[in-house]
Amino acid sequence: MTASCPECAADVTLAADTMESEIVACPDCGAELEVVSLDPPTLALAPEVEEDWGE
Repeated sequence: MTASCPECAADVTLAADTMESEIVACPDCGAELEVVSLDPPTLALAPEVEEDWGE
């Protein structure tokens, strides 16, 4: 199963056991991508992790 990278349009191969909300890396540009759908396979840029400063 493959999906297109939203950053560089490269094909990203997803493992058979990939789940929605999983984070994968684009093999071409290295962008961190979130699996937003499996039918059809769709990727989006992963949200930036922000520090919570002890909240």
